[in-house]
Amino acid sequence: MTDTPAPDLKPSFRSDVTVELVKHSASDSDVLWAARVSTAGEQSLEELQKDPERSKGLINYLMRDRHGSPFEHNSMTFFISAPIFVFREFMRHRVGWSYNEESGRYRELQPVFYVPGAERKLVQQGRPGKYEFVDGSAEQQELTSRVMEDSYRRSYEAYQEMLAAGVAREVARATLPVGLFSSMYATCNARSLMHFLGLRTQHELAKVPSFPQREIEMVGEKMEEEWARLMPLTYAAFNTNGRVAP
Repeated sequence: MTDTPAPDLKPSFRSDVTVELVKHSASDSDVLWAARVSTAGEQSLEELQKDPERSKGLINYLMRDRHGSPFEHNSMTFFISAPIFVFREFMRHRVGWSYNEESGRYRELQPVFYVPGAERKLVQQGRPGKYEFVDGSAEQQELTSRVMEDSYRRSYEAYQEMLAAGVAREVARATLPVGLFSSMYATCNARSLMHFLGLRTQHELAKVPSFPQREIEMVGEKMEEEWARLMPLTYAAFNTNGRVAP
């Protein structure tokens, strides 16, 4: 019998994020049922589909006049892989969200780290409240990649050294940076997702400007793509009414 080879624990570097819709119970009819129950009682899907223009108009009315509760009767669960600092921003969104993130107490964390891609703007200019980000020079791009990768390698070597010496995972993980990739399940409803998108994405149709960090915006864009397919009438009303959560 041969021993199973040890896994390759050399650090790897990514500039992307991944979002997978793993399960859902979400459709425009969920909004219509919730909105009409007070006046018409429960209706079948066939009844709701008889007059699509009326259904579209009702959803737009709810969005425009900010009657938000009908948009809560649905659920979407996403599996997200992103740097830890992205998840720290996610935790600012608490109402209508549930999270379960992988644990560094119970499993050895893998050496996958975030390094900005060439398209990521690196330089912040202007004063707080009126700043903008612009492209960095080739020298700044090279410096950023080199310094981050070197730092990641050193921190993961320290982590491995502590584990090899018998130090508990929950202690050794303190050497690892927020650029480490983590993963989590995030469950929300359409109303909570709209609030998230209003803050964490930039869009030409938004009435209220937002200035999200690019990495969480990348996650938001992928979540938005999935939601738009599930609830097209709700998504259209969200955009028509300035991308403001009801």
